[in-house]
Amino acid sequence: MLLSILPFLIMLFVEKYWIISLLRFIQGFALAGVPAASLAYIGEEIDSKARNLATSIYISTNALGGMIGRFLAGFLSETYSWQLTISIIMFFGMAVFIFVLMTLPKSNHFVPNSASFWDDLKGFGFHLKNPALLVLFGLGIVLQITFTGTWTYLPFHLGNPPYSMPLDSVSFLYFAYAFGIIGAPVSSWFSNKFTLEKVRTAAIVVLTLGVLCTLHSSILIVLSGLCMVCFGFFTAHSLTAANVGKVAAYLKGSASSLYLVAYYIGVASGSTLVAPIYNHFGWNGFIYITAALTITYLIFLNLSFKHLQRKN
Repeated sequence: MLLSILPFLIMLFVEKYWIISLLRFIQGFALAGVPAASLAYIGEEIDSKARNLATSIYISTNALGGMIGRFLAGFLSETYSWQLTISIIMFFGMAVFIFVLMTLPKSNHFVPNSASFWDDLKGFGFHLKNPALLVLFGLGIVLQITFTGTWTYLPFHLGNPPYSMPLDSVSFLYFAYAFGIIGAPVSSWFSNKFTLEKVRTAAIVVLTLGVLCTLHSSILIVLSGLCMVCFGFFTAHSLTAANVGKVAAYLKGSASSLYLVAYYIGVASGSTLVAPIYNHFGWNGFIYITAALTITYLIFLNLSFKHLQRKN
């Protein structure tokens, strides 16, 4: 966590783009380990009866952090400067790091793993031979392409007519993340009342409908669509993360790590690899393509998943 904060300090004194990109790579590399370690801690230290709820709350706080960070970054950068924005985020991160370090209870159930690094790699290979897990990993990628892509290119879309919104006004739309905060815990309750597959299917449909709402010229309908996007995405993501733990018969920590790898592949794809689609087809074409991708993969998932589980 500390390694993800220090690059902010260096960014204040550099002007070359490649150096800033390298620092952001270091941050991403360091931050990627935080959710994996946190989920492992929850799995080891939280009672099994409350584990699903604890995982959902943890994912909800990720949504809360994403909402606050994006709002502050957009508002402060537009109103003051990006240097002040980075400084505030850096000091806030340091304060959270110190608070967690001092207050988080030490692990009581942690058992050191005597396996070698190569044994761990074999464990990853074991999961990659499980077709049911591969389908879930693919879902993580597809969900993030749609979600991250929508939020990445939204400021450019809303900065153009008929909206012509300044960045600080666009930043207020990130409060739609509040519906993601609700979505993760609610998913736990719904999945107990119905089935995980039915709730996840409904969540992905809501996500897709929300994405399509952003095609409208009314900013109120766009905002409603963004709320649906956040609720649907975090609900589906929470349930898929839980589903990975159930499908993996052994080495569940490795399976969760691979899901996070797929998750971040989706983040990278949604923010950079889909740029040619947005540049060539515009916002409308980008939305139609990602919505079609999401629905197509949902159909494939529902038709093949149970069969793949039985086959495995």
